[in-house]
Amino acid sequence: MTAAAAAATQRNRLWSRLSAAVAAHPEPLATPTMVVDLDAFDANAADLARRAAGLPIRVASKSLRVPALIGRALSLPGFAGVLAFTLAEALWLEEQGISDDIVVAYPSVDRGALARLLASPAAATHITLMIDSVDHLDLIASLRGADSAEVKVAIDVDAGLDLRVTRVGPRRSPVTDAAAAEALARASQRPGFRLVGVMTYEGQVAGVPDMVPGQRMRSAVVRRLKSLSVGQLADRRREVAAAIARVTKLEFWNAGGSGSLETSAADPIVTELTAGSGLLVPALFDHYRAFAPRPAAYFGLPVTRIPGPGTVTVHGGGLVASGAPGSDRLPLPWAPAGLSLTALEGAGEVQTPLTGEAADRLRVGDLVWFRHAKSGELFEHANTAHLVFGDRIVESVPTYRGHGLAF
Repeated sequence: MTAAAAAATQRNRLWSRLSAAVAAHPEPLATPTMVVDLDAFDANAADLARRAAGLPIRVASKSLRVPALIGRALSLPGFAGVLAFTLAEALWLEEQGISDDIVVAYPSVDRGALARLLASPAAATHITLMIDSVDHLDLIASLRGADSAEVKVAIDVDAGLDLRVTRVGPRRSPVTDAAAAEALARASQRPGFRLVGVMTYEGQVAGVPDMVPGQRMRSAVVRRLKSLSVGQLADRRREVAAAIARVTKLEFWNAGGSGSLETSAADPIVTELTAGSGLLVPALFDHYRAFAPRPAAYFGLPVTRIPGPGTVTVHGGGLVASGAPGSDRLPLPWAPAGLSLTALEGAGEVQTPLTGEAADRLRVGDLVWFRHAKSGELFEHANTAHLVFGDRIVESVPTYRGHGLAF
């Protein structure tokens, strides 16, 4: 059996297993039907911990957005603390007792949430805010009162690859070198603030596949850029660490993502890592040379029409991922194998036509299982995630949306 045939067989077995789990549920499930394969989730968690080489991994809540899954990850070996994407979310996670060690990954200008943090000594003890500018310090200071709690802050140091003529990587922080980091560290030494950490997120390493079929030259360029970035970033971290040490002693240095755990863990400056997408494994996380995780999150859409031979139409499906527009942001028809989106309609809000040899085996009412392009965003579209072990749903849990939350 060829590798392609084996992969198709595996996807067809997944289709049978997930569809059987839904069929066996005592009540009809709303669509899109969101499921998480816990066997794959736990296997991915174990592999992430192995790749972290002993460093603790913060759970990137943005990549999960299901409180029960965040809690599950935190209960597994190798995981400790949360990297949240908003302060409002961090406050909610702290209030629910899901974590007492939360770093907010992005600077917050949410005055309401900042006021709540300043009014809660317990929350301020458990939550660290991200800054990359004196403006962030000034905004927080403007909200302080006589009884406000001390705020813990961390500096987001830009981890992009500097090629002089351009910069490769996420456009994040203006703090790009040791001098800027030291200046901001000194500015944070004011009443009501305590600098406790640094984050260097190398998205151009962690979030870009580097072994894409049919893209040999591009993949080689990506691998070269990653190698250059890792080397340059090691020097930058060392210089920034020495500069900040002249100001204060840090409690943590956060780095990495699901696609760069090995290289981040190898840097002696780094004390902790972050991962989230590697737990659910969206389609954008296929085709990495360093690791081969198992897809764990799917959404099922029912066949509602059969327009003709080789074609079926499913209900809904337009769950397009954020980022630069392109075909890689579209949901991926996954199980059964042998289905594709059409070029003219793509993934539609009300219907999605699919073509391929598998279409003629489907009947009205059957579910087609898709993978979302980006982790976490999938669960903004449903109130419930159904957790599957084997071929049965063992628990149905609320997403953030199911809790009435929109962060």
